[in-house]
Formats: sequence, structure tokens, C-alpha cells
Amino acid sequence: MLDKNGIAKRIAKEVKDGMFVNLGIGIPTLVANFIPKGYNVELQSENGILGMGPFPFEGEEDADLINAGKQTVTLLKGASIFDSAMSFGMIRAQKVDLTILGAMEVSENGDIANWKIPGKMVKGMGGAMDLVASAKNIIVAMQHVNKAGESKLLPECTLPLTGVRCVKRIVTELAVLDVLPEGGFRLLERAPGITVDHVKMATGGRLLIEGEIPEMKID
Repeated sequence: MLDKNGIAKRIAKEVKDGMFVNLGIGIPTLVANFIPKGYNVELQSENGILGMGPFPFEGEEDADLINAGKQTVTLLKGASIFDSAMSFGMIRAQKVDLTILGAMEVSENGDIANWKIPGKMVKGMGGAMDLVASAKNIIVAMQHVNKAGESKLLPECTLPLTGVRCVKRIVTELAVLDVLPEGGFRLLERAPGITVDHVKMATGGRLLIEGEIPEMKID
């Protein structure tokens, strides 16, 4: 199965030249390191950056340059910095082509829960609710199962929802899946060394399998 970098590397293949892309906290931030060379992709961070680059090398960090997850980042030539009101104006006006974010749960209808676990203290809902309501396309980077081995791809989310019927594609350590308009997960690819039966066992929601399922091509 894939590690976090492997998930990010596979998602980077979904990024097309010329896109404006928002990267959420966690695994999605790693996607910046795997954008194909030669691509003109503008990475947007909701705290107010357009033109975000990959993570800096150790010793080259600038504490004033951070992403929405408070991690130090770099800026590409021509990047701009602005306040969060301007940033969310871009998001709400649907200027962002693709949003990549993490999730605690996704339902077979494309609902997403990624901001709160009841009983645990959180700083706030963050910007994910705006992103999932406004983005043209949403890809989720997540673990297929939790630490107890229970599926996080479910018939219905059990945690408080961030958005409804918004997720288009999911990339996990086990597979790439699309959320069908009529509901259900369609298996598109499986991780190297992972069988279709393994994905079946790890998926709590309805899973559609059509024909031979190829292994992911990451490199």
C-alpha cells in the first residue's frame, strides 16, 4: 500500500497544466512536491498565497511564509500575497479549478466529513466548508481505513459533515475511486501489490467493480 508521499504523487497526476489548485492541510500539501516539471500550475493557499512552491530545504525556511497548515513554504517567481478575505473571494467566486483536501470520512454519495470529531477540541471549522461548496472539482486524499481497521469510505458519514455531494474522486493508500452521481464508489485503480478483494474488504460503502482493475502508475 502507498505511504503519504505515494498518495500525493498519484494525486499530482490529476493536476493539469494551467490549473489553479488549492491544497488542504495534511497529505494534500505534499502534492506541491510532485507537480510535473514544465507545468504552469498556480497553487493557492487559503491563508493568502497564490503561487506557492514546494516545501523549503532545511535551513532555508522563512518563518513568515506559511501555508494554511502553518508549515513553511516557498514562493514561485511572480507569486502574490494577500489577506484571507481576498483569498476566500477567489474561492467563492469559483476561480479555483481543483481543490485537494483530506478527510476523516467520505460517504458513497460524495458527502465529506473532515473538520471535527465530537468530544475533541478544535480551533474552528477552517476554510474547508467554503472550498467544498465552491470548487469546480474536489479530490480527497485520505487513508482508506482508520487505526482500528474500520473503513472510512461509508454508506453515510458518522461525523459532522463539511459538505454534501461534493467529492468527485478519492485517492487512498489502497486505491483510486470515483464517486458516482447516483451513489457508490467506482474502483478505478488499485495500489501496487493490493488486490481487488483487499479494496472490497476495506470499503464500507457500495463498491462498483467493472472489468480488470489496473495497478496505479505513480512514477
